Amino acid sequence: MTSLRLAALNIDGVLLNDTFSPVIHHFIVSRGGTYTAELERSVFSQPQHIAGRLLAAAVGGGMTGEAALAAYFEERAAYVERHPVTITPGMHDLLLRLRRAGLRTVCYGGLAKGHFDRHLGRYADLFDGPGYVCTNDIRPGFREITEDVFRIRPEQALFVDDVARTADAARELGTAFVGHPSTFVHSHQRALMREAGVRHVIDSLDALDDDLLHRIDREAGSGSFWSASPLVAAQGSGE
Repeated sequence: MTSLRLAALNIDGVLLNDTFSPVIHHFIVSRGGTYTAELERSVFSQPQHIAGRLLAAAVGGGMTGEAALAAYFEERAAYVERHPVTITPGMHDLLLRLRRAGLRTVCYGGLAKGHFDRHLGRYADLFDGPGYVCTNDIRPGFREITEDVFRIRPEQALFVDDVARTADAARELGTAFVGHPSTFVHSHQRALMREAGVRHVIDSLDALDDDLLHRIDREAGSGSFWSASPLVAAQGSGE
């Protein structure tokens, strides 16, 4: 790599399976709400207290944000009992590939570090710095991770995330971004990424291979990553 120095990987939906979209969808529709792309855009990757207020507003009935958040996490706990959290296929190979490319790696997400320790702790030696950064209070946290934690410029980092709205922050910072949208049947993230101008969207972690990494590195180095045509370059998806 000549330009990139860091790969920052979202935990839920990238390194781990998506256990949030199905629960949020059920939370809304089971209470008579309408699940739309705009609702999904507004709720995903928000600080928990904001997400709680938005969930409460979406279902009406006078539920407070605190009550909605508590109910949501109760429903998620029940969901993961039936559908356990799993490591995304190709995760280990991706981490090794990033390190061979000379990149430092870090994981980030909205839950406390215990979530990382429980599910990815055995791979802790493949992550740098703090290993995991909780971004609940600094959503999406791209500037904080690059400048405050790793002391690099945002344009020297690559973020891989499953939520389209975080791409807007990456664009503002000039940070390289790869989308890994959920395969949940009701998810709007792939379409939202297209609207956001995300150029590189992958369906599997194996698709973020050496060729794509070097292509992104060249685009980041030339300053053209976000300046080219806002068409999705869907890697490994057959599109």
